[in-house]
Amino acid sequence: MSLQSDNNFSISNIIYTPNNTSYSSILTFSIQNLRFTSDTTPRPLVIVTPMHESQIRSVIYCAKENGLQIRVRSGGHDYEGLSYTSEVPFVILDLFNLRQISVDVENKTAWIQAGSTIGELYYRIAENSQTLGFPAGVCPTVGVGGHFSGGGYGALLRKYGLAADNIIDARMADVNGRILDRNSMGKDLFWAIRGGGGASFGVIVAWKIQLVDVPAKVTMFTINKTLDQNATNIVHRWQYVVHNLDKDLFITVVMRRVNSSQDGERTIQASFISLFLGGVDTLLPLMQRSFPELGLQRKDCTEMSWIESILYWAGFPIESRDVLLNRTQANVRYFKSKSDYVQIPISTNGLEGIWKLFFEDEAEEAVMYFIPYGGSMHEISESALPFPHRAGNLYQIEYSLSWDEEEVEASQNYINWIRKLYRYMTPYVSRFPRAAYINHRDLDIGVNDKGNTSYAKASIWGIKYFKNNFNRLVQVKTNVDPSNFLWNEQSIPLLYS
Repeated sequence: MSLQSDNNFSISNIIYTPNNTSYSSILTFSIQNLRFTSDTTPRPLVIVTPMHESQIRSVIYCAKENGLQIRVRSGGHDYEGLSYTSEVPFVILDLFNLRQISVDVENKTAWIQAGSTIGELYYRIAENSQTLGFPAGVCPTVGVGGHFSGGGYGALLRKYGLAADNIIDARMADVNGRILDRNSMGKDLFWAIRGGGGASFGVIVAWKIQLVDVPAKVTMFTINKTLDQNATNIVHRWQYVVHNLDKDLFITVVMRRVNSSQDGERTIQASFISLFLGGVDTLLPLMQRSFPELGLQRKDCTEMSWIESILYWAGFPIESRDVLLNRTQANVRYFKSKSDYVQIPISTNGLEGIWKLFFEDEAEEAVMYFIPYGGSMHEISESALPFPHRAGNLYQIEYSLSWDEEEVEASQNYINWIRKLYRYMTPYVSRFPRAAYINHRDLDIGVNDKGNTSYAKASIWGIKYFKNNFNRLVQVKTNVDPSNFLWNEQSIPLLYS
């Protein structure tokens, strides 16, 4: 590293090995899933935390020379821990020092380094403008490096599409350490890193994004319905109307098991959480026309700024803007997640079958999210980016289950439960392929062989994530990384593998 680094930068304060006293704290700082913190979890031989993009070239060179895999970590939210674990000897390239954000209000653009979180991005946008925003996720500690490269969705997706749909330039280090921008990387590689998972193709260093217009005041509401409040029928109706709603209106549904307020018995609660890009006086008649079954009233609604809505989504007081700069989550737990896409509304009998599973013991902390599509998501071609889940999808599902028990047997019981729920959902979701979202990483749907990629095996999960775009991604991978240096358990394979 010393021989390969720019003389203007010292490397002594960016390299951590197990002999360093701070190695463990650096390793665990960004881990967001306790499943990958056990004594048997493989650990990196080296962690490198570059202060400047020029130091990334040295990491790539030395990893190649020493036969090490590189795992790139931005915010540490990979659901299967692939940004900080590996079954082969590896080094973590942790980008948390690369967090510069530059907002250009006049041109409505921003450059954001890949180690930044979306919370930091939102904070800096609001620092400069109250009427600009960006269509990324609602969890502020997620890193933009991985989030954007997998697509990245949030409450603005029906109006403006994905985060990746609004990327207009990028800086990345290729497998030889060269820093490329949109012009020098070419159109195919620029296409691939916006939704195809950037870690298969290089190290994303920074994104240039197109900011979007938001009104000075938006309206938020949350309405909770339990089974005895007709939750099943209202969720069923939601499926028929939500994708046809005005683009300015986003209503997601979050379902979990709760105790009934009346008798303490267990029931299912469906929370309808909404962002409307406008005032309450416009929203109320719109809801009355489009979704009267929900029974929205003025008292349910709160007008606020867009940046305050970000805090609302994340569960923070809307006055506590500085919390967006906090990179650590207060409550990191064990969890397993899966994803699906729905193209035909699920019947009430199908929904009741879900509720039955949610009453099982393992489902105490289970959550299902229904994320609505329509609007811009139905207007953008499925081949515009590697992310193919566009027209034809009513909504996306995320299944998530968290727990606190450390024992391996307990973890397996919870994982088995969410797999059972996933099997139950088979007749109700997309098929040929049964699609999945790459940022909701799920190794159950297929993995590459240890240290290698097989086209035949990788196509099993690759087509689920990317559908007809998979073969184009394979061609790009073959062109830019013919030695398959950037390998992981779900990396894009080579054409001839």
